[in-house]
Amino acid sequence: MTNSSAGSQTARSALIAVLQNAYSGEYAASLAYDGHAGSVSDPEEKREILDILNQELEHRELVGRMLAELGAGPDSRKERLMTVVGSTISALCRVGGWFIPMYGAGMLEAGNIVEYEIAARHAIAAGRPELVECLLHMAEIEWDHELYFRLKAEQSVWSRVLPIWPAPPPREEIRRRAGVTS
Repeated sequence: MTNSSAGSQTARSALIAVLQNAYSGEYAASLAYDGHAGSVSDPEEKREILDILNQELEHRELVGRMLAELGAGPDSRKERLMTVVGSTISALCRVGGWFIPMYGAGMLEAGNIVEYEIAARHAIAAGRPELVECLLHMAEIEWDHELYFRLKAEQSVWSRVLPIWPAPPPREEIRRRAGVTS
């Protein structure tokens, strides 16, 4: 095996690992957002959170297709773990007040942006450029989700006690940070 093909195989394995994390994480997020939507009293806020939940399920479907194209599938251990995590967060949303679910969701979404950027870099290195546009689009949607939850959390007096997480770079920077220019 040449260094180039060994590097491509390493990148493919890394891509699969990131996608398996994302696949299970998107399911956990959908479970959490179901509880989150059930915990808010404002009908508009509930609709917005349910829209985000549906986008997370769309991401899961897209990531699942990518895994299949790579000849891989979900990691059953991660699926079980993230089902427990998502269900637990869902239940806690119903007793955690308004601020904590908004705060926690925003922090998690900030990490999701980076996860999809990393996946795009791995896709390039693995010789799978056809996956990059979808991965970066999902990173941009996660950026939108982070902003939504950041703005909500900043409205609370609790944001003075529990400082808001560092803001991600501007949305326009996602493609550059992932190593893609266009």
